[in-house]
Amino acid sequence: MAIVRWRAHGKTWETDAAVGDSLRDASKKVDAPEGDACGGVCACSTCHVYVLSGKELLSEAEEDEEDILDKAFDVRSNSRLGCQAKLLKDEGVIEVEITRESLDAFYNEHPHIPDPRKR
Repeated sequence: MAIVRWRAHGKTWETDAAVGDSLRDASKKVDAPEGDACGGVCACSTCHVYVLSGKELLSEAEEDEEDILDKAFDVRSNSRLGCQAKLLKDEGVIEVEITRESLDAFYNEHPHIPDPRKR
């Protein structure tokens, strides 16, 4: 198992992930606030994240993912869609920052969860 460590608004979540799991799958295990309006089918950019380290443990971005990222906000060289970035190796640590776009989507999708950015 690899470790996936999420960061957002000063908080950290951590979980194990197996080969074949996506970053989105891993976020669900620990309730990290990653958006997923399309349900993980590469039809939106609400699961947009920045991979800070461990990108060598993940699958390469395919054309469909890159097309969706072209429409996302604040895309960087380390941008990935959480639903498309899949674990290829079972050892190591992946550090992920959840983007503002993804956080906005998550809190819009889950209005019963208070958004700590609005305190």
